[in-house]
Amino acid sequence: MQTHTSMRYGNRMNFRQLEAFHTVMISGSTVRAAELLQVTQPAISRSIADLEAGLGFALFDRVRGRLVPTPEGQMFFREVNESYKGLDRLRSAAASIREYGSGIVRIGTLSALATTLVPRAVQSFRTLHPKIRITLQVSGSATIRNLIADGQLDLGLAADEIDRAGIDSQLFASFPGVIAMAPDHPLTRKPGLSALDLNNIPLIGLTPEDRARHRFDHAMAEAGVTPSYIVETANSSTVCALAMAGDAVGLVNPLATEGFTERGLVLRSFEPKIAFRSFLLFRPDSQRARLVREFSEQLFQARNSVSIA
Repeated sequence: MQTHTSMRYGNRMNFRQLEAFHTVMISGSTVRAAELLQVTQPAISRSIADLEAGLGFALFDRVRGRLVPTPEGQMFFREVNESYKGLDRLRSAAASIREYGSGIVRIGTLSALATTLVPRAVQSFRTLHPKIRITLQVSGSATIRNLIADGQLDLGLAADEIDRAGIDSQLFASFPGVIAMAPDHPLTRKPGLSALDLNNIPLIGLTPEDRARHRFDHAMAEAGVTPSYIVETANSSTVCALAMAGDAVGLVNPLATEGFTERGLVLRSFEPKIAFRSFLLFRPDSQRARLVREFSEQLFQARNSVSIA
C-alpha cells in the first residue's frame, strides 16, 4: 500500500507543500505556520500529509497533539532549507536586476567626449554606486551605434552622422565649433574668424563623413573659399594636437579642447557657427534599467557644467 501511495503521489510534490513543511519546522507548530502563511491550520496539516504521501515516509511523529520531526524529516528539512537559501538568492538577484540591471554599465563614446565629459560622469556615478562596475569603450560613432543596436552596450554617445534608425536616441549636446591654432599663429591676432580669414591657410580637417566637416565645407564654399586641407583625422583631440604643433589650424569640437588650452592651444570662434552635435543612444529592445537612467543623468549634469569660452 505504501508503494502504491508513493507511485500515486510521487510526481505531485509542489511548492505549497514544501512551504508548509518548511514553515512548520522553523515555527514549531502548524498553528504558528498557518498564521505566518495566512492560511488555516487544517490546510497546513493537509499539505504536510500530502507531502508525506508523496515522499513515501513520515516527516513527523504525532506526540500528544504535537508534531515531532522524525529523523527522516530532519534530513529532508536540511535539503529543503538549502533550497530555500537558493530561492532567497534568486529573489535577491531578481530584485537587483529589476532595480539595477546586470550590475554592470556598458558605455561607449566617441573620442571627443572620452577625455573630459565622460570621465566626470563616471566619477560622479561611482560616488553614488561604488560597487557597480563600468566598462567604457572609445570608438568611432558608427561602431558605437552598431554595438548599441547589437545589445553589446547599454548606452552610447555618438556624433550626428550615424544612422539612428532602429535605436533609441536623444540629442545630448550641440556646441559651436572653434578654430584651434598654435599660440604663435598669425590668426591669434583676430578675436574671431570667418571663412575668408581661412583662405589659403593650411587646414587640419575632420574626416569627410563628419557632419560638422560637411557644414564647415559648405560655409567655406558659400564664401567662395576652397579649403586647403593638409591633414585629415577622425578626432577633434588629434586636430588640437596637430594645430598646437604646427602652422595649420582646424575646426574642433570645443568639448575636446580641455587640457590643450592649458598647454597653450588658442581657440577662436568661427562664423557662421558650425554645430557639433552628439546623441545619446540606447538599446531599443528593453526598458532602461535604473543604473542606465542614472548614468544618463550624470552625463547631462557633466554636460551642463561645461563652460565654453
